Amino acid sequence: MVAKFEGRAYLASFVDAVLNKLSSVNSTPIARKLADQKLLQKLKACLRAVRPVLDDAEQKQIKDQEVKKWLVDLQDSLYMADDLLDELCTKAATATPIQRDPGNSSSWSHYVDSIVEYCDVDEMGVVNSTQDIVDKLESIVEEKDDLGLKEEIAKDLEDMSWRIQSSLVESSEIFGRDNDKEAIIELLLDDTCDANISVIPIVGMGGVGKTTLAQLVYNDVRVERKFDIRAWVCVSDQFDIAKVTKTLIKAAGASSCNEDDLSLLQTGLKDKLMGKKFLIVLDDVWIDNSRNWKSLQKPFQYGKKGSKVIVTTRNDNVADVVKTISAYKLGLLSEKDCWSLFVKRVFLSTASKEYSTLESVGRELVKKCKGLPLAVEALGSLLRTINYDERDWDSVLKSELWEVFEDQNDEIIPALKISYHYLPSNLKRCFVYCSLFPKDFEFDKDELVLLWMAEELLHPKGKKTLEETGCEYFDQLVARSFFQSSSTDDSFYVIHDIMHDLATIYAGGFYFRAEKHEENIGISNKTRHLLHNSRGNYPFSQLVEACGRVKDVRTFLEINLGLKDPFNMENAPHVFVSELKCLRVLSFNTFPLYSLPDSIGELIYLRYLDLSNTPIETLPEELCNLYNLQTLKLNDCHLLMELPKNMQNLVNLRHLDIEGAGLKEMPKGISKMKDLQFLSDYIVGKHAENNGIKELGALTNIQESLRICQLENVIDGDQASEARIAEKKKIRHLYLTWSSNNHMADSQDILNNLRPHTNLRELSIDDYKGQTFPNWLGHSSYRNMTEIYLDGCSNCLELPSLGQLPSLKHLFLSEFFKLTRIGAEFYKDDESSSSCGAPFPMLETLSFYNMYHWEEWLSVSSEFELDAFPRLRVLSMRYCPKLRGDLPIQLPALESLCIRQCDQLAFTLPRADAMLELSVEGTQRVEAVFEAIGRNQLNCLQSLSISRCRSSISFPGACLPSALQNLDIHGCPYLEFPMPPQQQQHESLQSLSISSSCCSLVSFSFTSFPNLTKITISSCKNMRSIETSDPTAASSSSLCSLHIDNCPSFESFQMVAPQLEYLFLRDCPEIESFFEGGLPPNLRELQIQSCKKLVTYLASMDLCDHCLTHLDIEHPYDNINIFPMDGCLPPSLERLHLRSFPTLEILDCKGLDNLQKLLIDRCPNLQDVAGKSFPSSLSMLAFSRGSLLRRRWQKKDPLILSKMSHVRNINVDGYWIS
Repeated sequence: MVAKFEGRAYLASFVDAVLNKLSSVNSTPIARKLADQKLLQKLKACLRAVRPVLDDAEQKQIKDQEVKKWLVDLQDSLYMADDLLDELCTKAATATPIQRDPGNSSSWSHYVDSIVEYCDVDEMGVVNSTQDIVDKLESIVEEKDDLGLKEEIAKDLEDMSWRIQSSLVESSEIFGRDNDKEAIIELLLDDTCDANISVIPIVGMGGVGKTTLAQLVYNDVRVERKFDIRAWVCVSDQFDIAKVTKTLIKAAGASSCNEDDLSLLQTGLKDKLMGKKFLIVLDDVWIDNSRNWKSLQKPFQYGKKGSKVIVTTRNDNVADVVKTISAYKLGLLSEKDCWSLFVKRVFLSTASKEYSTLESVGRELVKKCKGLPLAVEALGSLLRTINYDERDWDSVLKSELWEVFEDQNDEIIPALKISYHYLPSNLKRCFVYCSLFPKDFEFDKDELVLLWMAEELLHPKGKKTLEETGCEYFDQLVARSFFQSSSTDDSFYVIHDIMHDLATIYAGGFYFRAEKHEENIGISNKTRHLLHNSRGNYPFSQLVEACGRVKDVRTFLEINLGLKDPFNMENAPHVFVSELKCLRVLSFNTFPLYSLPDSIGELIYLRYLDLSNTPIETLPEELCNLYNLQTLKLNDCHLLMELPKNMQNLVNLRHLDIEGAGLKEMPKGISKMKDLQFLSDYIVGKHAENNGIKELGALTNIQESLRICQLENVIDGDQASEARIAEKKKIRHLYLTWSSNNHMADSQDILNNLRPHTNLRELSIDDYKGQTFPNWLGHSSYRNMTEIYLDGCSNCLELPSLGQLPSLKHLFLSEFFKLTRIGAEFYKDDESSSSCGAPFPMLETLSFYNMYHWEEWLSVSSEFELDAFPRLRVLSMRYCPKLRGDLPIQLPALESLCIRQCDQLAFTLPRADAMLELSVEGTQRVEAVFEAIGRNQLNCLQSLSISRCRSSISFPGACLPSALQNLDIHGCPYLEFPMPPQQQQHESLQSLSISSSCCSLVSFSFTSFPNLTKITISSCKNMRSIETSDPTAASSSSLCSLHIDNCPSFESFQMVAPQLEYLFLRDCPEIESFFEGGLPPNLRELQIQSCKKLVTYLASMDLCDHCLTHLDIEHPYDNINIFPMDGCLPPSLERLHLRSFPTLEILDCKGLDNLQKLLIDRCPNLQDVAGKSFPSSLSMLAFSRGSLLRRRWQKKDPLILSKMSHVRNINVDGYWIS
């Protein structure tokens, strides 16, 4: 008979863990005292009594509140018992040296193999605490019978074999959404809308597939080709405009964005979108506040006509606020499509014999999913984990839980609750733990496993490590659809909103996320896990105040903490450490923390400590008392110069991250940390007593990534071999670094003996001073090697043979100062010359940088020249001034070529039909560039940059590729521009930048480039005007952005610009007025710096009917006392920045009903604002570098205080005052 198919109760694995820990305590001295009181036997009996009824209790709690309360009381008691037993085990283990089996670090029994007669514990206190816990548990045991809880024997799901080999299952095919997809794509491709941007809301219930549909559309090839920029951001219910804007900037191509000021962020996004046709997807939007929406989309207005925004939301009110066209209502899946998705998800082949047996019950199960794809996937994933047994499937179908869950009044459909119910107990606890994080939080798999490990949620079997077990748990949750890959970065994972709601329900009061400040919701005395989200409005001070009454908290995490957050957090770490003695997880990441209190050593339970990104300077020796510590994160603690001397006492440490810290060397005895699995850096010191690199050899378990620094302190190759790098099979990324000022003659012998295992994927070598590389580097046995970085190898005379590495994708070579020639040895070595294949078969990126004496690049031979680099996409050659000859003849996959300061290189382009970007700097013959472009017919070229080319030539527009969109000319003073009028027009060109070039350029005309959307002209000393060939016609209906900088002769705009949205003018002293008819009607942002005549003109203009939102003026002249003088600033203005007005005394803000930010910088004589007060809409006021107005405010002048009493945020010289 088949065992009943049930999931194990949430608390089952917790009870098992406490029982296991209890068995370890029995071997400690204090256990004898407790045995006298028979307390341990009673505790064990209680746990064994409740264990069999947990499954029944978990099911009955759904309807019975008394049972639910019983489970809460039991969980609270389990936490207390676990704390007590943990303390006893720790005290016993640290009372004397222990002897443990290094093969199994997970079992508590190995902590206590030899114990002395005395342990440093309060025996009477322990007895009393144990008695209290036993009393509570005995009461709970008695109550179980009153509640009618029955013992059940469930099938042990933890022992079930899984048919899937990995959680990284291929994404299911999407069913039933073809028509929806085409309908949305049709809207995206439609350019008939009059507005610059169209907002398309996709509305539907949670789990119906809104995000999936948006992904389908977003990744469609037609959509990719349509838009210049595509960006995706998950908004979630914590609507943070700054965070969303920052994410969009990164998605639009910025390598990083460290700014927090919203105004600067929006300016950055505007610059990215300016004149570009973009598609932005805002996923999971909840905000229905029109003002916030208006603020978010300000930068969107600078995009090119035809830009689109997709908004996914459950809320019709959101759609009403954002839409420019009717919302697209996404319906449920048909039963037919649900069945197709279900069959795909359970891996059930229609040709298999099981199909006919299971089809009937399967279809009935699918009906219960009510057309919701998320439910179908979750239920299908559940059934995939068991045998294809009709009785097991029928057991799920006929479970009474369907009816029970149906009666609950929430938005979570029964199918999802059923999927949770059948999870094994250990997976339930891991999943519920994730409720601590906010919705749409992006989880890093490895980081989450470290947290699970610290919370003791992982229970390894056999010889598996804790980390391996955690990864298995995570993969199982992914396979069961409890996690999904992030839409923005597939290396991260998210939990669907509804699944998050589910986890939150089961977390109860034991988990508290301090995010939204709601009067009726506070931290419970039962709370054990605490997270503060700085993006919310929950006062951090209230958490600090609560520490005195929630002393049993095990977890404190802070997320999204910004460097400019306004509340004072400096004292918080001391409060947490002194009050919360039961902490297992503690994170002070990014806190303004300069030191740790010595009392940190009293946190005996602590397993995870994160001090990364703090200005901490020293760590107390008491830190080494943390016997249970498993994870210590010190990355980017730049001021931290040394680790505590007794680090070797942290024998349970498994993860030590010191990347970016200021450490000078490793402490002595680190080799005793046998459990260490991850060590980011090993710094070889100068002091022989610290055993140098030798101690690294004993750390046999380290894996993933390792950086060995200061290798100049290794004496010779024999000492290097003691590190035993070749034996560390699990290292995937190895970085070997000498200090840049080392002059070691025997570096080669050292490097030869640091040979890694052939499993290595990435290798970086910095400042190696040997003349040649060892033979192992480039050997074809390194079949997994994908990336190599060789930097600062200034004595090397030749490159290693790398061409036969079969998987190498990225190669970066820099600062080989003595290298003069690259020849056949680069492509193949002598051993493989007779049997080698095409060189660099998988290489995608090749970069040469600062190769000052490199003269020749020779091909391997004529037989291989056409076959080399078949997949190379990016070739960069920078600062190779002596390199002569040609580039490789043919690079069929090349998309981007950068040549910078390679003055002697013969400019012959390779055959590269796919080339999209070409950047050339420093050639003496600019005509060679244009000749090569014309000769090679680069029809796909979209971006061309030419810099510092000194020869004289007329701009040859006839050779420009028809697809060219971006043209950048810098430092080419003798280039004649623009093109002769008779040459062809280039309608595809959208962005043009001319800087320090084209000295003969007096007037720029749009004749040859009618569709320009962005123009930047800088340091063109003879430039006088911008005009159209026909003065009566509009210059360009497409022009959105115009930037003119340091053009001392510039006088006028002989044109109109109806679509211009951004105008920047600096150091143009001769310009006196704007365009004909005044400011362009759609201008949103105006910046004027050091244009005396123009500012004087602006100050007298009446702009009351204009839609300008941002005005930034710098005016270092003494002719303005009141601004504006006779005119009026536009009521639409939201941000005003005044700089360097030396004689300005009065600012007139009348009518500025929408002004939100006012910034005053270097206006020493500004003393007042006209009228009774600053505008009522003003929310931020910033003073910088002095003014009379600031002094009056600081002296509490009542007149000034009354005028600015409503301003919430005041900043003085970069410091927030309120």
